[in-house]
Amino acid sequence: MLVKTYGSAVYGVDAITITIEVNVSSGELKYFLVGLPDNAVKESFQRIESAIKTNNLYFPRTKIVVNLAPADIKKSGSAFDLPMAIGIIAAAEQLPEDAPINEYIIMGELSLDGTIRPIKGALPIAIQARKEGFKGLIVPKENAREAAIVNNVKVYGVSHINDVIEFFKNPSSLQPTTIDTRDEFYHSQYQFEFDFCDVKGQENIKRALEIAAAGGHNAILIGPPGAGKTMLAKRLPTILPPLTLHEALETTKIHSVAGKLPENATLISKRPFRSPHHTISDVALVGGGGIPQPGEISLAHNGVLFLDELPEFKRTVLEVMRQPMEERRVTISRAKVAIDFPSSFMLIASMNPCPCGFYNHPDKECTCAPGTIQKYLNKISGPLLDRIDLHVEVTPVPFSELSRQQSSEKSESIRERVIKAREIQAERYKDSPGVYNNAQMSSKQLKEICVISTVGQNLLKAAMDKLNLSARAYDRILKVSRTIADLAGSDDIKPEHLAEAIHYRSLDREGWAG
Repeated sequence: MLVKTYGSAVYGVDAITITIEVNVSSGELKYFLVGLPDNAVKESFQRIESAIKTNNLYFPRTKIVVNLAPADIKKSGSAFDLPMAIGIIAAAEQLPEDAPINEYIIMGELSLDGTIRPIKGALPIAIQARKEGFKGLIVPKENAREAAIVNNVKVYGVSHINDVIEFFKNPSSLQPTTIDTRDEFYHSQYQFEFDFCDVKGQENIKRALEIAAAGGHNAILIGPPGAGKTMLAKRLPTILPPLTLHEALETTKIHSVAGKLPENATLISKRPFRSPHHTISDVALVGGGGIPQPGEISLAHNGVLFLDELPEFKRTVLEVMRQPMEERRVTISRAKVAIDFPSSFMLIASMNPCPCGFYNHPDKECTCAPGTIQKYLNKISGPLLDRIDLHVEVTPVPFSELSRQQSSEKSESIRERVIKAREIQAERYKDSPGVYNNAQMSSKQLKEICVISTVGQNLLKAAMDKLNLSARAYDRILKVSRTIADLAGSDDIKPEHLAEAIHYRSLDREGWAG
């Protein structure tokens, strides 16, 4: 008997519907699995046989052929166990003839006792199921809330193969999972573990991060150990504008495909903050693998990528970020497939000014040998620095600030100013596809938008001459000054806005790496 069930394969951040054709016919016991399965799919036979027999169901002792169509696309992972098992059970006439197995996408990994284990990519699978008009989706219970984000398709969470068999015999045995996506999303948007009011002193650094958040600028924090660089960076997501529903869905899809969503998760409501260790490989950072998976820069999409101790990262790892930072997406190409992953993130990096960490320290003396400092700073290439708008020097917090009882400004207050500045930019770039903030403006837009007065021109010229600023600093200063003007609610870039922007180009000055 020939039976068809339907599953789904995830490629990139999208899903493709897979037809599972099962034919049980007379002949000696042989099991044929065709359609470019990988080893995990091939090994499903033992799991399926054990799960069926353990639950006192009949496993055909005849010829069984399973085809995964389209046959020219490689199938990977163990999530095809459940639809193949249901196909074999139906082909062995253990389900009613009118069982609507072809109206549902079925996915899940089987244990030997029939328990169903969670899968990756439930959200893009649900989106594709709705797009293709399937009545519903049957997934492991741990993935049900994630898939139920998608409306107009019924999602059933199951924990055992018997639940699925009973559902096709009696559809009322399972109730679809329902969640109020908008209510849950908006309820948890502002629940943060950290807050800027926890940080004593460092008002100038908070100001720099506020500017970075308002304009979507990349930033690097340079300072001695213990000055608070990591503490400040971890609080940056608390002042960024909240995710829109579209951004949240896009971000959740990436984390779903990577298997990074916790059990029973729904939409990601807060901007991601990723902080990989400096031993990370270039493939782990940008994504890759035989069947490409998203890397850290894609997991940080719509959020923050924090690289602590930047010079300690391998140079090849840092250089692969250059193109994704410009294009806000990364293309992973293999012999038979090319997949695009989105990677629109804010880069926040931190570093010590020298190997010992105390170069330019107000109290402690640097013990590094001559030339060591320049060699250390030169680990960061000029092209990468060219993509970092703000260079912020972090100084140690004096005791008088640490012991102060008065609370600092809360993240909520800073976030309100950032949102107002972003609204100004949204209006400014409404007719420019792909441009959402000042950091993304093109050279042509820079000339049109960042017009400065004669006084400002003279100030900028004097600063570039006196501080020996490089030519690449010019555009960055204009972009940052435009953001500072937006925060101040000013239509024009004033000299004081330029002066503050010039202050954030430390690494372009003579004596620093460039």
